[in-house]
Amino acid sequence: MTGRAAPNTARLGRDLVAGLTTAVLLVPQSMAYATLAGLPPIAGLYASTLPLFTYALFGRSPRLAIGPVAMDSLLTAATVGAIAEAGSNDYIALAITLALLVGLIQIALGLLRAGFLVNFLSRPVIVGFTSAAAVVIAASQLGALAGLELPRGTSVFATLASFAARASETHLPTLLLSGAAIALLVALKRFAPKVPRALVVVALSGGLAMGAGIATVGEVPAGLPPLSLPSIPAWSTVLALLPGALAIALIGFMEAVSVHAALGASGPTNAVPMNDGPMNADRELTALGAANVAASFVGAFPLAGGLSRSAVNHDAGSSSRWAGVFTGTAVVLTLLFFTGPLALIPKAALSAIIVVAVLGLIDLREPKRLYRIKRSDLAMLALTFASTLAFGIRWGALIGVGLSLLALIHRATRPHSAVLGRLPGTEVYRNVERFPEAITREDTLILRLDAEVFFGNVNFLHERMQSLEGSRPGLQRVVLDASGINQIDAAGERALRELYERYEAKGICFVLAAVKGPVRDVLRRSGLMDEMGPSRFVLRTHDALATPVPTNHTCPRPGE
Repeated sequence: MTGRAAPNTARLGRDLVAGLTTAVLLVPQSMAYATLAGLPPIAGLYASTLPLFTYALFGRSPRLAIGPVAMDSLLTAATVGAIAEAGSNDYIALAITLALLVGLIQIALGLLRAGFLVNFLSRPVIVGFTSAAAVVIAASQLGALAGLELPRGTSVFATLASFAARASETHLPTLLLSGAAIALLVALKRFAPKVPRALVVVALSGGLAMGAGIATVGEVPAGLPPLSLPSIPAWSTVLALLPGALAIALIGFMEAVSVHAALGASGPTNAVPMNDGPMNADRELTALGAANVAASFVGAFPLAGGLSRSAVNHDAGSSSRWAGVFTGTAVVLTLLFFTGPLALIPKAALSAIIVVAVLGLIDLREPKRLYRIKRSDLAMLALTFASTLAFGIRWGALIGVGLSLLALIHRATRPHSAVLGRLPGTEVYRNVERFPEAITREDTLILRLDAEVFFGNVNFLHERMQSLEGSRPGLQRVVLDASGINQIDAAGERALRELYERYEAKGICFVLAAVKGPVRDVLRRSGLMDEMGPSRFVLRTHDALATPVPTNHTCPRPGE
C-alpha cells in the first residue's frame, strides 16, 4: 500500500460503514414513505436502487442521502390523488410519470442555471410550510395508527373529522402497537441516538403483530425492479400533473440545499474532514433531476435528499459519493435475498416511523425569533402555516411561493428611503427619524433612496418626492443622495430626467450627490449629465449645501 492509497482506503472504509448504516434506516423509511404516497411499499425500495447510483454519478455532495422523503411523498399523494384513485394501476402509472416530470423540470432548471430560484422562497415561508406539512403528514397517519381505513382528506381538518367519525371502530391491538412503537422511537432517539431506531421498531413490532390481527405490509416481490420507459399519459393529464411536479421539483431541491447547508454547519463525529464548500446549486439540481428520471425508469415516485438519513450518513463518516453507492447496493441485496421478513412489518409501525420523523420538522423556535425581530415575516409564516393546514399541501406550497414573491415585489417597489439632516458639528447626514438631533433646512430637501431605480419603483420615487415637497412651501433645492443606488435602468433614467425638468420649471435646484459609477455611466450615455451640468453632480451630500441657493431661486446652469 502506497502513502497515497492509505487515505483513500480509509475513506472508502468509512463510506462503506456510512452507506450500510444509512441503508438500515432507508429500507423501512422508504417503505413507509411509499405508503404515504399511496403506493405499494415495494415502490419505496425501488426508489432506493438506481436513483442512488444515478445521483452518485452526477452529484457532488458527500453529505446528501437520496431517497423517498415525507414531503415529496405527501405531495405525490396530493397531486396524483386528485386525478386517480389511490392504489389503482392508473394511480401507480401517474406517480411514475410524476417522477419523470419532476426530473425533467429539475434537469431543465439546472441546465438553464436556474438554481438561484430557490432564493425566492423566504425562510419564514419555508418554516411555515414545512411545519404545517408535518402536521398534515402526521394527521394522515391516524387511520393506520388506529387500524382504520380513512379517506384521504384535502386538509388536516377533513382528516381529523373523518377520524373522529370512526374513532369508535379503532382496532385496540393496532393502537397499542402504534403507541409502543412511537414511544420506543422517541426513547431511542433521546437515549440511544446511534441505534438504528427504525430497524429496531420494525423488527420488534413484526414479532408482536403475529396473531394479533394487525395489518402488515404483506408479500414484497423479490428481485430487482424491472427497467422500463414510463408511459406518457394524455396531454391533458400531463398538464394536470405539472403544477404538482413543479412544486415537488422546487421543494425537493430546496430540501437538498437546506440539508447540505445544515450538515455543513455541524461537524461529523466520525468523518474524515471535508472541504467540499458550498453546494453548486445548478449541478445538484441537475443531479437530483437525473435521480428522479431514473426513479421513473424503475417504477418509483419522486424523491429528494432526506434530513434524517443525510444526518445519519454524515455522522457515520460519509466522505464521498461512494457512501450512496454502498447504500444502494445494500438495498439491492435486500430486494434479492431478504424480502421475506419485510412482509411481516406492520403498517402501523411504518406509520409510527413517519409520524416521529415528520414531527421533528415542526420548528417552534423560528416564530419566537421572528416575533422579536420582524413581525411581518412572522405574519408570512403564520399565513403559510394556516393555508397549508386549511387547503392542503399543494395549495399551501403555492400560497407560500406567492407570499414570498409578493414580499419580494413589495420590498423592490416600495424601497426604504430617508429624509436626511446634518448631525450637529459634522458634515455627516443621517435619517432624521432615527437621529432627531439632525439639522434640516426649510429651503432644502435631502432624500436618500436605498435601492436601485428601475421600472418597478419609479412611481414610488415620484410619489415620495411630491409628498415631501408639500411640507416645504419655501423649497429652493432638492438633493437626491444616490449613495444607496447601485443600478438604474431606462425607466429610472427617465424618472430622474422628469424630476430635473419639473424642478427646473419650478425654479428649484435639483442636485444628485454621491452617484456611483454604474449609475453615472447610464446618465452619461443618456446625455442627462450634460444637460444638468457638472454643478448638479457632487461627491458628497454636504457639498450640495456648501453653496447657497441664489435668492432668485435659479440654479447655476451648465458651465456657469
